[in-house]
Amino acid sequence: MKRSYVVLGVIGAIILFAFLGYYNSYNKAVKLQEGVDEKWGNVQSAYQKRLDLIPNLLNTVKGGAANEKEILTNVTQARAGIVGAKTPEDLELMGRKINTAINLAYEAYPNIQSTKLFQDFQKQLESTENEIKRERELYNESIKEYNTHIRGFFNRMFLNKEEFSKKEGFKAATGADKAPSVKF
Repeated sequence: MKRSYVVLGVIGAIILFAFLGYYNSYNKAVKLQEGVDEKWGNVQSAYQKRLDLIPNLLNTVKGGAANEKEILTNVTQARAGIVGAKTPEDLELMGRKINTAINLAYEAYPNIQSTKLFQDFQKQLESTENEIKRERELYNESIKEYNTHIRGFFNRMFLNKEEFSKKEGFKAATGADKAPSVKF
């Protein structure tokens, strides 16, 4: 009779061990799968940030550059008018126009900022692209960990292949190997 208890105890231990192994494997697969989904969501969020941010920054830079161009053109044209002055009255009139144009230019836009705007735009663009690159890398790392887990020897036998299918890492779009051009 003692022997039957030992056999039942061994069978029970094997069943308990198998159940705990499956339980642990299943829960880890779920956790890793959710991690992959989270990382992909982060990639999508970085894409959305780029879509929201870059066009607005570009329009700001373009607007600032156009405003400065207009101011500088007006000041340059006003200064060039002195050369065409024939009489002292023309010279005096042109001098007043120049002073007015220069005063308006300084009041409306005291400093030339377009170069700094372009530099800031470049920094934002680089920062955003680096953030997207990092999110893609984290996504691919989570895919690797997930795929390694579900393809393990025991996990492959126990886990449902339809529920825990192998995932593909991030793949660049066709033509992504060529550098894009930014047009102003």
